[in-house]
Amino acid sequence: MDRAEILDTAKKYVTKDRADQHGDMESNFTMIADLWSVYLGVEVKPHDIGVCMALLKIARVKSNPKNKDNWIDGAGYMACGGELSG
Repeated sequence: MDRAEILDTAKKYVTKDRADQHGDMESNFTMIADLWSVYLGVEVKPHDIGVCMALLKIARVKSNPKNKDNWIDGAGYMACGGELSG
C-alpha cells in the first residue's frame, strides 16, 4: 500500500457517514475530551483527541509496522483533529 492508497482509504473512512456506528465525530471527540479532562485533571480539547488517538496508532505501528490499519487510522485521526482545531 503506497501513501496515496493510505490517504485515500483514510479519506473514505473520515468522510463517509459513520454516525450510526460511532456517533457524530465532533460530539464524540468533545465527549471524550470532557471525560479525559476530568480524569487527567487538565483541559483536553476536542482536537487533542485526534492527536492522542493518532499517537495511540503510532504506538501500535512501533509494535507492528506492517499493519496498514494503524497507518490509515493515524492519518484519519489527524484529519479529524485538524478539522476540529478551527
